[in-house]
Amino acid sequence: MCGIVGYTGPRDAGPILLEGLRRLEYRGYDSAGIALVTESGELFVEKKAGKLANLQTAIADRTPNAAIGLAHTRWATHGKPSERNAHPHCDCGKKIYLVHNGIIENYKELKADLEKIGHKFSSETDTEVLAHLIEEYKKQVPLKEAVWRTLAHVQGTYGLAIIDRSEPEKIFVARNGSPLVLGVADDGYIIASDIAPIVRYTNQVIYLEDGEMAEVTPCSFQVTNFKRKKVEKEISKIDWTLEEAEKKGYDHFMLKEIIEQPESMQNAIRGRLVAKEGMAKLGGLRDVADHLREMKRLVIVSCGTSYYAGLVGKYMFEEYAGIRTEIEYASEFRYRKPILDKETVVLAISQSGETADTLAAIREAKNKGAMTLGIVNVVGSTIARETDAGVYNHAGPEIGVASTKAFTSQLSILALFTLFLGRQRDMSFVMGKRIAEELSKVPEQMKKVFKDSQHIKRISKKYSGFSDFLYLGRKYNYPIAMEGALKIKEIAYVHAEGYPFGEMKHGPIALIDENFPTVAIATRDSVYEKTLSGIQESKARGGKVVAVATAGDKSIAKLVDDVIYIPKTLEMLTPLLSVIPLQIFAYYSAVQKGLDVDRPRNLAKSVTVE
Repeated sequence: MCGIVGYTGPRDAGPILLEGLRRLEYRGYDSAGIALVTESGELFVEKKAGKLANLQTAIADRTPNAAIGLAHTRWATHGKPSERNAHPHCDCGKKIYLVHNGIIENYKELKADLEKIGHKFSSETDTEVLAHLIEEYKKQVPLKEAVWRTLAHVQGTYGLAIIDRSEPEKIFVARNGSPLVLGVADDGYIIASDIAPIVRYTNQVIYLEDGEMAEVTPCSFQVTNFKRKKVEKEISKIDWTLEEAEKKGYDHFMLKEIIEQPESMQNAIRGRLVAKEGMAKLGGLRDVADHLREMKRLVIVSCGTSYYAGLVGKYMFEEYAGIRTEIEYASEFRYRKPILDKETVVLAISQSGETADTLAAIREAKNKGAMTLGIVNVVGSTIARETDAGVYNHAGPEIGVASTKAFTSQLSILALFTLFLGRQRDMSFVMGKRIAEELSKVPEQMKKVFKDSQHIKRISKKYSGFSDFLYLGRKYNYPIAMEGALKIKEIAYVHAEGYPFGEMKHGPIALIDENFPTVAIATRDSVYEKTLSGIQESKARGGKVVAVATAGDKSIAKLVDDVIYIPKTLEMLTPLLSVIPLQIFAYYSAVQKGLDVDRPRNLAKSVTVE
């Protein structure tokens, strides 16, 4: 889950690498480091624990001019965050430096063997073993072959970039299970773990596949695979701009991305919603439409916030498309024996398209003969390339670690997908038209929720002294209760439990007292009366209740302590609106504590390790 950036070309590498790290800091911020090969062939290396600013301060005004270099921002897996464990790591001779994203599973055995023949290690990381292996093999063969032999002996995942003082004009990069992108600019090449550092310089990129290595010089690149065969690569075009990845005057990326949700949702449904016909047109599914018509079972695999989107999708698919649907944590999917067949379709949901657990799940599904689909935000990502078909979010870059606009974009596409599948089956024209018309209204309804932001901010301040919350919802809003609890955990470091209302009395109600408030999603829908009963149970035990309710519902204000209203919409679309107050509530809860909203502790945006 670390951030990698490298550059080789005629420009000064230092500023490019530091700017790249700034754009990758959401991928890891435990420590940062840089290695440059100067014009005289000397190596300049600096590493600092903590955030990128510590590294920038340490090397201010003393970064040498260099045409080639690597940099890294770390999210710790092996070894605590420290300067000692920061990347880049080097060999005994301090000639080979490398940066790595992933996990080397057999590093202990390899390290023990290397120590027996005299290698000295200076860190606790799994990564350092790679530098020493390359050093050892290089005693017998050229550098490129030494890298190949090293990769043949390691087990695990890696996105890897390597420089060697003895061949100072080259960067070697390799991938197995952890993303790497090569940006092709007019003035050199930029290597990165995602496209964020690249868009400033070029929109032309090459995506490395698992089992490929690239040898990159200031003027050229060559890609080969594990069989040492040359691979011809197509150049892809990045579909978002540098401006989209900036804060645009907002205090935090997260706030910007919350406010962007009407636009990102509109982008998700634009050109796909045929309201007059009550249909959805999904070009990415055109070639598999006949197979989907015959599908008997749908299995959704995802993690974190994307899992909660999938759970909303399960309700949609079953109620409106009549498809038996299961939702699985991707991280557990392949560790049991999933029963799949040709009439089962597996749908992966991932913002980044690089989530390691989700990628492993779809590979398992493909191995068992199931068709795989994807809902991803990043064009050209691994999941997008490896699934049989899919739909892009088109939400634009999401930089804040806690997902907001990607989540509502996923819900929008799941609603479109429901319409698409339902109209293939028993959904009537009238129902299809109603869903389409209501879906088209949601972006404007979202804007109405934002008008209540200051009210939500005041409520968050009122409850800022509480350290525990219970989030409750029913049916479509049960996943939103879990998502709301996740948000306040992620960025405000507040303990919160997300539960279905009906389960409260089977255990969690024991926690309710005057110090354990409840956030209740109580919209006027098919389970409204049941929801009110659950609220009464909380109030009877002295608990404070904040309700998210439907506009015009004056009676609920008499029952609860605080209420936030959202516009009325079709029940299946309510999550698109009910989640927004919970995002805003979590955001202001964190801001009032002075926390780093965009980079919460211990988290990274794209989880590319298992």
